[in-house]
Amino acid sequence: MGDTGETRDRVGAAGVAIASVFFKIALYICVIVLLFWIGKSAFQFGHDVFNQQAMSPGEGQEVTVVIKEDASLYGIAKTLQKKGLVKSAPVFYVQERLSTYHGKLKAGTYLLSTAYTPNRIMGILAGDEEQEGVSTS
Repeated sequence: MGDTGETRDRVGAAGVAIASVFFKIALYICVIVLLFWIGKSAFQFGHDVFNQQAMSPGEGQEVTVVIKEDASLYGIAKTLQKKGLVKSAPVFYVQERLSTYHGKLKAGTYLLSTAYTPNRIMGILAGDEEQEGVSTS
């Protein structure tokens, strides 16, 4: 009778060992998938930051934007995203932080176009004379 108990213990130990191996493999696969997803997301974010594209090619659509005196940079980015002028508020936020227009965006009412690149929009909001745009403030 003691022999049956030992066999059962060995089979149980083998089952636990196999389950442990499968769990480790599944965990490694999950970690690899997570790292791949993070890498892909980081690459896409970087691509969007440095590859500035207008929302619509050609003529675009004119949009009036009001920037309040106490608006934060992220608030401005969210407003531009809601108006369809930029694809992503976080991307615009980073683009402004890396641009020569950092900290220079001014309050006012602006007439912008969906055909403008984010850099051109920043230039207009900063009052850069070389950028075309109408400021009505």
